[in-house]
Amino acid sequence: MGIGSFLRSATVAGAPIARTAALAQVALAAIALTPISLVPISLAAIALAADPAQASPWAEVGDNQLRSDIELLAAAGVFDDVTTHWPLPWRSILAGLSNADLSRQPPAVQAAAERVLREGRAATAPGFLATASADATNSAATVYGFDGMGRGQGQAQLSLEGNGGIFSGRAALGAITGNFRGDSFKLMPDGSYLSLRLGGALVYAGYLDHWWGPGQISALSLSNNARPMPQIGIERAGTEASSWPILRWLGPWQVELMLGYLDGPRIQPDTYYNAARFTFHPVRGLEIGVSRTEEFCGQGHACVPLRDYFHFANNPSNPNATNDQSTLDIKYANTLGGVPFQAYMQLMNEDYTLVAHSGTSHLFGASIFVPTAANPVKLTAEYTNSIATLHPFAFGDDMFGFSYTNYSYPDGMRYRGRTLGFSLDDDSTLLSLQGSWTDPGGRFYELSFHHAAIGTSRTPAGANIVSTAPVLMNVGAARVGLPLMLGGQGIRLDLEGRLSDDQPRPHHGFAAGVEAAIKIGL
Repeated sequence: MGIGSFLRSATVAGAPIARTAALAQVALAAIALTPISLVPISLAAIALAADPAQASPWAEVGDNQLRSDIELLAAAGVFDDVTTHWPLPWRSILAGLSNADLSRQPPAVQAAAERVLREGRAATAPGFLATASADATNSAATVYGFDGMGRGQGQAQLSLEGNGGIFSGRAALGAITGNFRGDSFKLMPDGSYLSLRLGGALVYAGYLDHWWGPGQISALSLSNNARPMPQIGIERAGTEASSWPILRWLGPWQVELMLGYLDGPRIQPDTYYNAARFTFHPVRGLEIGVSRTEEFCGQGHACVPLRDYFHFANNPSNPNATNDQSTLDIKYANTLGGVPFQAYMQLMNEDYTLVAHSGTSHLFGASIFVPTAANPVKLTAEYTNSIATLHPFAFGDDMFGFSYTNYSYPDGMRYRGRTLGFSLDDDSTLLSLQGSWTDPGGRFYELSFHHAAIGTSRTPAGANIVSTAPVLMNVGAARVGLPLMLGGQGIRLDLEGRLSDDQPRPHHGFAAGVEAAIKIGL
């Protein structure tokens, strides 16, 4: 059982931009400068408009237990739906499971369906939920995956969320520090949002994490590695197939447009960020996603967003005025000999010419769900390489300091000291092996091994913010997630231990880390 379901069941800013983007700037400035003030108002509106049939919009980034269950159900053919575009709309997941025939599925698949249905129904119930959470560690994790815990050494937060009518929202406020011994605490409104359902679309504003791609450990362009920026966006409220004959072949599909403001300390202030993704599921088991992300405007740049957005060509002979990336990812899931599996890849291009000057980073991976007497063990192998190649197949023809660094945007594709995509930043490789399992009592176990090469001798100075010099390191991690009850309150406790034979520079040598995170329904 995921944390949302468990807790619910236990408790019931910058210089003006061009006129064409003025409305977006006003909205983002309101979010960035008064991050929490609007959400309590929205929650009051939710209480007045409560509708038992209305669902909260998303299964959110961060719950590996929930993600594993959804991927198992997709691989087993229980439903065909989008699984690589997080957050995922609950509406489609619940509709697919409610209509599924599970009678011929093995007990492990039936158990996964029961867990997802239980969590989805609890998450979509109208009403309010207050939670308190905290996370502390002596050494923050270098490799930050889908279920990454704290982004510093300590953080704590209180939140109030509610669903009702066409509204859903969360007010969250806390503090975070990167280092107990030196850094000051910073305000943390992460996770706050207000969403409004307009027909088949969800319009949202706030601070939401995204994970775009099939990777379990890494996503190349947009992940939860960096803290969420203030943003506004729109996406489909569900992922059902189109009824139009000309589009029906796409199968289930999702599209999202997002505009963010890169606030906080930056070399180049007043920079904005937009992202667009289209994901579709044309045949059983096959899922394809394409996305584009872009930094634009910013101090010292002419700011003509509409003109620059449609300047797709970008190569040495025809550069554009923005810093943009595109991705293509493909995932195939099915069963072989009764064993569910998934194989996937993601390519990220810094430029758009596929065969001449793309600057391509690569991610490849596969998972299998090994049957056991109770729930299956999910085994994953994944390889990520952010040493850009001249084109997707030019392995060895490398372009260093290229994937997240840009000559005209010195901050690069980074936010508040962390990369927006791959957690190891430019010119790095990561080979990961991971196993996870959920026992019949809802306890979640995960073992991970990471072999990381961070930076190279040819990486330009400042092009990798994780390590000041190249380093090769091996990291082992063990994690357990425990749903608990204490005094009638629902509690989720996550514990992780990490051992590493070296550290990102300027540090050296063996390191051990322990991290604990707790979330309590109030």
